[in-house]
Amino acid sequence: MNTLETLKPKVGLRAATFLVVSVIIGSGVFKKIAPMAQELGSPWLIILCWILAGLISLAGALSTAEMVSMFPNSGGEYFYFQKVYGKFFSFLYGWASFTVIKTAAISALAYIFAESLNSLYPLPVMGSNATFLGIALFQNLSIKMLASALIILLTLLNYRGVQFAEKLSSFLTYLMLIGIIFFIVIGFTSGKGNVNNISQNSSIVGHLAPQGWNLIKALFVASLGAFWGYEGWNNIAYIGEEVKNPKRNLPLSLGVGTIIVIVAYVLLNTLFVYILPVDFFIGLNAGGNKIAAVEVAGQISGKIGMTLIACLILVTTLNSTNSSILMSARILYAMARDKMFFNKAASVHKKYNTPDIALFIQAFWAIMLVFSGTFDQLTDMLVFASFLFYGSTALGVIILRIKHPEIERKYKVIGYPFVPVIFCVFCVSLFISTIILQPYSAIWGLSLMATGLPVYFWLTKK
Repeated sequence: MNTLETLKPKVGLRAATFLVVSVIIGSGVFKKIAPMAQELGSPWLIILCWILAGLISLAGALSTAEMVSMFPNSGGEYFYFQKVYGKFFSFLYGWASFTVIKTAAISALAYIFAESLNSLYPLPVMGSNATFLGIALFQNLSIKMLASALIILLTLLNYRGVQFAEKLSSFLTYLMLIGIIFFIVIGFTSGKGNVNNISQNSSIVGHLAPQGWNLIKALFVASLGAFWGYEGWNNIAYIGEEVKNPKRNLPLSLGVGTIIVIVAYVLLNTLFVYILPVDFFIGLNAGGNKIAAVEVAGQISGKIGMTLIACLILVTTLNSTNSSILMSARILYAMARDKMFFNKAASVHKKYNTPDIALFIQAFWAIMLVFSGTFDQLTDMLVFASFLFYGSTALGVIILRIKHPEIERKYKVIGYPFVPVIFCVFCVSLFISTIILQPYSAIWGLSLMATGLPVYFWLTKK
């Protein structure tokens, strides 16, 4: 192992775009329509929520792209925040990514992979519902063990080199996009759907389509599910040092990749509510662990369709977990390089040129989070925490335009200053509404971030 080596550029534009798509399309789009239906009670509101979440994510991606064009370094926001807000805020982001944001994404993706495999090949029933500090550590134990095994396996693959991991991601992304296109075409041409389903609101008492202020509150709560689906659009920035011609290729891959995902998500959710009425998804949410896309596929072509979609979900979650592990470990590497994390995490493997120790530290904590809570708790906690920092990136674009107009920008955000301002306003609104409407997720997210305070003061004192 060599702690002095730097990471080398090996990833081109096509591969970078595929990494953006692969890290975003995971489990959310196949599963989150059920809790969104419970909140909104209206098919067209569900579709609208996915469109709005996509456009807001695109605004964030475009704002981040300007930052990337100025500072194409490993670490993404961690590096930008040093330039704009100083070391403390930068460290807080890196620590939050380690404790909640990126590791929780890896945990949740691995968990849904295990759930999907369980729907194809039932795992032995293991575990206990006993709780410790309110956490059922051993509930669904067989699924948690499989999710943990996946994290370990993919970490070992990424340890062997970014090129190998990127090639795996590209292959899985091709396979995933072909599968999604096939599913959409077959679904809309199957004759099993009904256009009236798209305009028919829920008739279940307590789940009627909200209006007025209740509609705004419901959209914010439902948006946590939609934004989990879009989570990860900024991850490509973490491997900035490993992308060829980064000032051009990073912004392009961010924009193009996010647009591809928006189109796919809107078409998929339109298909879901075309095939089955909204009341079905409300009932599905109350029923437990069934996955919405699998049930829709079953309606289209029975057991064969359910099996094929379960396989597609396996591919997407495997791909997204792999890409998340590949890119997120670079934050820990960048922090350690600045002596803001465990020093050994700055290690670069002499043969494979990967941040080896950072990868294994990330895997350890992600497995701890697998055992800490359910899929929805992890993702709600993740979205709440991440948008605090995403908004800070967009605000940083405005600050640097004012304070340092002389910095070279290969790309400038379209619609400046409106795009970053709108994104900032939304991030603040989502942050506040989550504290009010989802206090449990907010408290856990803030508590995990706050654990970084004594670490920061210890490191700076040392």
